[in-house]
Amino acid sequence: MTQGRPLLNRRLAEFGTTIFAEMSALAVRTGAINLGQGFPDTDGPEEVREAAVRALRAGHGNQYPPGPGVPELRTAIAAHQQRRYALTYDPATEVLVTAGATEAIAATLLALLEPGDEVVALEPYYDSYAACIAMAGATRVPVTLHPEPSTGTYRLDLDELRSAVTPRTRLLLLNTPHNPTGTVLTREELAAIAELACERDLLVVTDEVYEHLVFEGEHLPLAGFPGMRERTVTISSAGKTFSFTGWKVGWITASPELVTAVRSAKQYLTYVASGPFQYAVAEALSLPDSYFDALRADLRTKRDLLSGGLAEAGFDVYRPAGTYFVTTDIRPLDSSGDGFAFCRSLPERCGVVAVPNAVFYDHREQGAPFVRFAFCKRTEVLEEAVSRLKGL
Repeated sequence: MTQGRPLLNRRLAEFGTTIFAEMSALAVRTGAINLGQGFPDTDGPEEVREAAVRALRAGHGNQYPPGPGVPELRTAIAAHQQRRYALTYDPATEVLVTAGATEAIAATLLALLEPGDEVVALEPYYDSYAACIAMAGATRVPVTLHPEPSTGTYRLDLDELRSAVTPRTRLLLLNTPHNPTGTVLTREELAAIAELACERDLLVVTDEVYEHLVFEGEHLPLAGFPGMRERTVTISSAGKTFSFTGWKVGWITASPELVTAVRSAKQYLTYVASGPFQYAVAEALSLPDSYFDALRADLRTKRDLLSGGLAEAGFDVYRPAGTYFVTTDIRPLDSSGDGFAFCRSLPERCGVVAVPNAVFYDHREQGAPFVRFAFCKRTEVLEEAVSRLKGL
C-alpha cells in the first residue's frame, strides 16, 4: 500500500491470475495431462514453419514491421475474406494486424468505449473480454447462453439479448464459434442480431478466431449481413487455424473509420509485433482448401474421442459444434456442483487438468457445475486422458 491506496488499478481489482495460468501450473506441478489451456501439442504445417524460417533468414520483419502490418499479410487477409465469405476489404485502409486476437480485442474496446458505456456480451465469455471492458471504464452486461441437457447444446435467447440493450449500450461483443460452449450461431440468430444492431445503432465486435473449426453448421461473419459492414469490427487470428499459437498474429477487418480508431489505440499497446511470422501467416492463408478440410476432420475425430470418453466416465457432455473445447456438467460425478474444487482436485484424482467454466461468467452460479476440456491434443494423449478419467 502507498498513499493509502492499493497498487492495482481498481478497475482490475476483480481480476487475479488467469485460470489458464493457474491450471497450467497445476499440470506442470502434478505431471497431469493438460486439457485445460487451449493450445495444440504439435506444430502446424511444416511449409508454414519454413516460411517463417525463410523470412528470418532473409531479414523480413526482423526490424519493426509497418504499424498496420506488412503489406503481404494485409493483402492475404483481404483475399481470405473475399474468397471465403465474399467480403471485400481494402488491404491498405480496412485491415489491421495485431499481436494476436487478444490485442485486437483490447485495442478495439479501448478505442471504441468510454466510461459509462455498456457492452453486451454473451456469457460464458473469454476472460480477457471482461478485463478489457473494465480497463476501458465501461460496464459489461452479460447475456447468458443456456445449456439444454436434452440436446447437449447451448441456446441464445434473442429476447434476453434485446432486453439487455439500453440507451447506454455502445456495442455488442460476440464470439462465434463460441468459446467455451462450442456454440455456432445460426444464420437466423445472426440475422436477428444484425437487425437489432441496426435498429439501435450499435457497434458490433465479433471474435471469430475459431472460424475454420466448425463441425456442424457453418461460419457466417456478421459483417456480411445487411447493414453490418460499416458497424462491425471482425477479429480473427492465425493461432487456432494454423496451430502456431505462440506466434501471436491476429487482425481486424472493418471500415476505414473503425480501423483508424482501433489503430490509434493499438499503436500505444505493442505498436508492432511478430514481424517474420507475419510473412509466414500471409503464406498460410493461401493454403488450399484441403488443409482446412483436413484440420476440421482431424479435430472432429478428436472431439468425438474425448466427448465419448467423458460420457463413459460419467459426465453429462455438451457436444460442441465448433472450437476445440468440450463442456461437461460434473454433477453426475460430484453432487456439490463446485467446478473450481473439482478442477483443483482432478489432477490428484486421475492426472488430468481441466478448467472450471464459472470463471467465464458474471453469474457464477450459472457456470458453477460446468467444466471445460480441450481436445486440440495428439490422439494418444487424448486416449490416455480418457483412460485416466474412467477411473473417476
